[in-house]
Amino acid sequence: MKAEEILTAAKAEGRRVLDVHESRQVLLELGVPMNRSALAADRLSAVKAASEIGFPVVMKIVSPDVVHKTEVGGVKVGLRDAAGTGAAFDAMMASVGEKRPDARVRGVVVEEMVRGTELIVGSSCDPQFGRMLMFGMGGVFVEVYKDVSFRLVPISTFDAREMIEEIRGKAIFEGARGHPRADKESLAKVLVDISTGVARHPDIEELDINPLMVTEKGLVAVDARVILGTLGRTCPL
Repeated sequence: MKAEEILTAAKAEGRRVLDVHESRQVLLELGVPMNRSALAADRLSAVKAASEIGFPVVMKIVSPDVVHKTEVGGVKVGLRDAAGTGAAFDAMMASVGEKRPDARVRGVVVEEMVRGTELIVGSSCDPQFGRMLMFGMGGVFVEVYKDVSFRLVPISTFDAREMIEEIRGKAIFEGARGHPRADKESLAKVLVDISTGVARHPDIEELDINPLMVTEKGLVAVDARVILGTLGRTCPL
């Protein structure tokens, strides 16, 4: 399904939050590289998907009503075999059912497990300035150091390169202490593609990729969140 179709369907249902699978589909259309994944509606499908993707895998709940998946037991990492994947599916469904009995659950997304240096990319709507793009160190780095840079959307490739160079901890994704080295031109392209994408879809009020992983094989996004504006409201450019 195309991004515009996903956004239109969510609005028709009165939803502001896209589930993890819908968010992944939107990002793929924007040109963001994602880890391999599969949507699974039941236990058997989840085990089959994990076996086809290759262990270890990550499992995430797919629900438009669950924004913070970890708070309801909706994320399982490091699943290393079929038995563990099946057990994780059962445990996840039980946990989500107990903590969010009202949540509509479509199933789970089974994803390739990726390791590397964590970056963050996001877009949000500032009521005064309009749409902003953020880039910086992800994971614990963003929580502790708040090492990020901002630009107004849309940005150019030159702007993207400047954002990358403004990060104080850039030595980490430049290959310091054995960390994988990021291809900065590929990283700049991701920033420009996201900027272009959110400008093209004004219904998107907030978009977060955390983390965008720097790996030995290149950049790959492993988690995403997309939130739409309230009915009839779009972010000014």
